[in-house]
Amino acid sequence: MSLLGTGVGNTGIKQVAGRQAGMVLDQLAWVQVVPGTPYFMTEEGENWTPIGQNDAITWPELEGLFRRKNVQQAEDYLAWLAAHGVTCIRLMLEYAQGEHRYFEKPAGTFSPNMIRLWDDLFVLCAQHKIRILLTPVDTFWMWIRWRHHPYNKLHGGPCKKRSEWLICPDTLKAIKNRLTFVAERWGGSGVLFAWDLWNEIHPAHAGGHTDVFETFVHELSTHLRDIEMRLYGRTHPQTVSIFGPVLNDHPAAADVIFRHADLDFASTHFYDAATIDNPKDTVASAIAAGRLVREALSHLPADRPFFDSEHGPIHAFKDKHITFPAFFDDEYFRHIQWAHLASGAAGGGMRWPNRHPHCLTPGMRLAQKSLSGFTNLIDWKNFRRKNLNDEIASSNHHVAVFASADGRQAVLWAMRADTLVKKAGNLKTLDENASPINVTVQIPGMSAGTYSVHFWDTLNGVVLEQQEIELTTPGMLAVQLPRFVADLAVAVRANV
Repeated sequence: MSLLGTGVGNTGIKQVAGRQAGMVLDQLAWVQVVPGTPYFMTEEGENWTPIGQNDAITWPELEGLFRRKNVQQAEDYLAWLAAHGVTCIRLMLEYAQGEHRYFEKPAGTFSPNMIRLWDDLFVLCAQHKIRILLTPVDTFWMWIRWRHHPYNKLHGGPCKKRSEWLICPDTLKAIKNRLTFVAERWGGSGVLFAWDLWNEIHPAHAGGHTDVFETFVHELSTHLRDIEMRLYGRTHPQTVSIFGPVLNDHPAAADVIFRHADLDFASTHFYDAATIDNPKDTVASAIAAGRLVREALSHLPADRPFFDSEHGPIHAFKDKHITFPAFFDDEYFRHIQWAHLASGAAGGGMRWPNRHPHCLTPGMRLAQKSLSGFTNLIDWKNFRRKNLNDEIASSNHHVAVFASADGRQAVLWAMRADTLVKKAGNLKTLDENASPINVTVQIPGMSAGTYSVHFWDTLNGVVLEQQEIELTTPGMLAVQLPRFVADLAVAVRANV
C-alpha cells in the first residue's frame, strides 16, 4: 500500500499540537535490553535481534523520500527488507557528503524538507516493523567537509574548529538542541530502536584527548533520558560507536565504549586492516570478526549486549575503488555475519555497503533472511552467553569453529578453512565442489540433560537435520555434525 495513497502522505504523520507534545506515530513495541541478559527484547517480552545494515537517506533505495520524489520506491524497499528478515537499519540523521541533506541550516533552524523526510520514514518503517538505530551527526563527512557545515562558525554555527566538537560548550548546546527536537518529534515511536549518541567518537574530535569522552557522553545521555522520561515515561537504549582500531592506540576509550554507566549496550566498527578492510578471501575476515567479538566481550559487563554496527571492505572500496563481484562479496558478507552471531554478539553485524552503488546485493539479503530464521531456534532472553571460540574442541583442525554458550544453550558456526580456491583474479572463496567432511565438536561447561540440536544450512536458510542428545553428567557435550562442504550453523537448546 502506498504511503501517499493512504492519505497519511498528505501530512507526513498524524500530529498533536505543539512540538513539546511529541508525535503520535505508531503502536510498535519499544525495544529494550533484557534485564540480566546481553540481548534484546520488545517491551512485550518477545525476543528481538538486530538484523540489518547501514543505510543512508541519500543512497538509491531511500533517496526518493527527499521532497517526496519517489516515496513508493522507499516503501517497496522497506517491504523487501522486512520480507528478508531485516529488523533494523542504522541511519544518520543527516548525510553531509553534499549540501542538501543538512538537518539544520543554519544551525538551530531545522529543515522542513528533512523533517518531512523523517516523518515519512518513521511511518513507513512502522508499517513494516523495521526499527532504526539513529545517530544524530554524520561525523565522517562532517569532518571531511567541515568548511561547508552549518555548525562551522564561518556559517554562523557554534564551533570554530572540528577538533573542538566534544569540548566546545556552544557545540554541546547545539547537539543537545538537535537531540531535543528529534526526541520530542519521533522519540515516542517504537520505530526508534536505540540512539547511537555519537558516530565514531574519536580523540581528534577533542584535541587529541579521550579524557573528555566520559563527560561528553554523560551530558548527551542524561539530556536524552530526561526528555524521554518526561514525555514518555521510558527511554530508548543508548550506545556510542567507535572506529575499532582507535582502541588500539587509545585503550582508555574502552572505559567509555564498553563500560560507561549511562550506556545500555556497546557497539564498535569492525575495520581490520589486514582482513576485513581489504579481503583477499572469505575466511580470514570471518576469523577476524570472531576475534574482535571475543575481544569486545572481554571488556563488557556480562549482561551488556554488544554488536558491530559498521563493517565492510572500506579500503578496497574507498581507496582502491574496487566493488567486489557478488559471488565473492556475498560469501564474505555471510561468513562475517555468522562469525559475529556465533561468537556471542547480537545479530549479524551491520555492513556498510562499500559497493557502487551503495546497496547490498540480493545474495546478502538472502543471507540476512537465513540468519533471521536461525534466530528463532534460540531463547535469547535467557541466553547468558560466554564466548568459547578458543575453548571449543573440534576433531578437524582445518575447521574454524565459532561458539558461545551458557550451560543450557549454545550457538555454533563451523567453517572450512582448507578449501579456498581462486575464482576471479586473486579472490578466493570456499570450494563448493569439495568433498564433504565429518566433524565432531565438544562444547565445554554444559549442564546435564537432554538437548535439542538443530543443524542449519546457512546458504539456503533451512534446518538440515535435528538431533536429541543426552548428557548424563555436566561437562563436555559432544555434537557430531552432519557432513558438510563449506559451513554449518548449530543451535543447541536444553529441553525443558
